Amino acid sequence: MSTKTSSKVVTVEQQPFVIPDLTIKDLLSAIPAHCHKRSAFRSSLYIVMDVVIIAGFYKLARFLDAFITPEHIALPHPYLYTAASFSLWALYTFFVGLFATGLWVIAHECGHQAFSESKTINNAVGWVLHSALGVPYHAWRITHAKHHASTGHMTQDQVFVPKTRSELGLRPFDPAQENLAGSSVTEEVMRELYDALGDSPIGAIYGSLRYLIGGWPAYLLWNASGQSRYPKDTSHFKPTAVMFRPDQRGQIIISNVGIMLWMAGITMAISQWGFFEVFRVYLVPYLWVNHWLVLITFLQHTDPILPHYRASEFTFPRGALSTLDRSLLGDLGSVMAWLGAFATHGISETHVAHHVSSKIPHYHAWEATDALRKRLAQHGIKLQGRPGGWAEVYRVFKECKFVEDEGDILFYKNAYGLAATRPVFADNTASDSGIEIVDKDA
Repeated sequence: MSTKTSSKVVTVEQQPFVIPDLTIKDLLSAIPAHCHKRSAFRSSLYIVMDVVIIAGFYKLARFLDAFITPEHIALPHPYLYTAASFSLWALYTFFVGLFATGLWVIAHECGHQAFSESKTINNAVGWVLHSALGVPYHAWRITHAKHHASTGHMTQDQVFVPKTRSELGLRPFDPAQENLAGSSVTEEVMRELYDALGDSPIGAIYGSLRYLIGGWPAYLLWNASGQSRYPKDTSHFKPTAVMFRPDQRGQIIISNVGIMLWMAGITMAISQWGFFEVFRVYLVPYLWVNHWLVLITFLQHTDPILPHYRASEFTFPRGALSTLDRSLLGDLGSVMAWLGAFATHGISETHVAHHVSSKIPHYHAWEATDALRKRLAQHGIKLQGRPGGWAEVYRVFKECKFVEDEGDILFYKNAYGLAATRPVFADNTASDSGIEIVDKDA
């Protein structure tokens, strides 16, 4: 996004985003039919694989930790034994957290009925796996389905809903000093917005870390980053919450029973093996799972290039295509990119196809993604974002501050009130090739 200053007005050159004008049939017809086939046996093999790998990491960490003693190796200072042991278990928690996220992904597929053809099997497996990872299975399954139905909808989406200018208490929009699309703004307004929002590196790092560490439990407990129109006591653990229908309350109770059993299991484990042992073996990897979950989903749905819609412009295909595929850990090199995709079953890399058809199991999602990308490319649509990772969370956190109260197609503005993206529309009949990108005021 290049910037030029004329007098006291700052103008930015915005990149275009093609607003899709496609039907559900257009999207689904691009995906081979066999990609929708679900197999309980094949899906179960991935659970076995993840559990075996996690158990292998545990056994390896135990073996190496027992080896880090003066009887086996000579280190120049006693403190180095403690440092070596700490580093070993830190690596253990990182890798176990990554592969446990893979188990979380499989439970998430159960909620979409993508694990098998049987709803009973899907819900039973999903309840066990998600409860073991501290997730209220049915409660989150219900709100997550609403998220899929209304992705990017300003008043119907369930999570990662942008804050508006008025919700943040910012100065009212002034058409004499600002462009609604965020392509220009006076220096005076830029200073006012910056002072109100803040954009310091330290503040962005703190905000990103707080989001990654506490964002997931805060969403479940208090609806943090969810719909602002919901009451303040909205919670995934409350059967009477506005998010749930009266006939779903029994399922919320079943979810809560799973969480109570999970907490009881942790308590019993601590009484048996001690807090420190449970902390390093399970609790820290559990925190890593929460961290990866927030990082992945935040970057899938938040970026300066992604639109959000009000009701008059929203359609399901537009919502499904207001997400991004990203290479998890891609900024750390090709080996780590492969590891991230393998451990988490491609949840970050194949997310757009998942939104187009959430019943596609992860082992078919790669083929579905390739086919869908080819179809979207014909319409000038590319939904592959920058590689994911901590640096990308920091960048997005800084660039995505608020959206306007006015307008029907909205893009995030930064702390200076400038947007990096503008909407353009595809005219499917305007040229010999069948596609022409048309700029017009959204």
